[in-house]
Amino acid sequence: MLMWLAMAAIPSCAQQAPAATSLSIFTKRIPKASLWEQYTARLQAAGGIEPYHWRIVGGFLPRSIQLNPDGTVLVTDNNRPPMQAKQELVLSTYIPLTAEWLRKAQVNGQRIDGSIKVSNRTGRDFELTFTALAVNDIGRATAIGYQHFPLKKDTRDMELPFGDQLSPGNYAVNVDVVGEEPVSRKIFRARLVTGKESITQGP
Repeated sequence: MLMWLAMAAIPSCAQQAPAATSLSIFTKRIPKASLWEQYTARLQAAGGIEPYHWRIVGGFLPRSIQLNPDGTVLVTDNNRPPMQAKQELVLSTYIPLTAEWLRKAQVNGQRIDGSIKVSNRTGRDFELTFTALAVNDIGRATAIGYQHFPLKKDTRDMELPFGDQLSPGNYAVNVDVVGEEPVSRKIFRARLVTGKESITQGP
C-alpha cells in the first residue's frame, strides 16, 4: 500500500524577524513502515527562521501513526512574511494478509471450481482459515472449500483451490480468509466475492 504526503514550511509567529534564507525541505524519502516495529521518520528543513513546526497539507497518515509538531509534515518558521516549502513523500506499508483470484470461480459442468492465492506479509507465522461458500438465490450456503493450517511468515502467492458439485441454480461464491497471529492476538481478514454463476439441469 502506498500513501502520499505533501508537506510545507510556513512561519507561525507574527513578530518582526530578521531576513532569512529560503526555506527548503531536505527530506526526499522516508523509510518503509514495518508491522511489528515502532515507526519514526524525522523530516529535515533548512533556512527560514527556527523553530519549525510541521503539519500535513495533503494526503493522510495511516491509522495509529501521528504527526508530532517537531517532525513530520507542514513546516512553519518565524519569518515575516511567511515562507513556504512543499515536498511530496510516499510512505510504503504492507497489507498483512492478501487474497487474490488465481482462477476466478466458474461453472464447470455441474461444478463450480476456482482457486485463490494468499500471501502472509506480517513477518510472523499465523493460523490461516480459508472458507469458500456457494450461496444460492435464497441465501443457502454450501461449503465448496475449507482449509485450516499454519501459514508461514513471508509466504507469497500460495494457491488454495476449491470446488464441488452443486444442484442446479444460481450461485455467488464468497471466499473468506482469516489469519490469527497468536503473540499479538491480531486477526487479519480478506474476502473475495463473485457475481452469480448458473448451473443448469444436466441432460
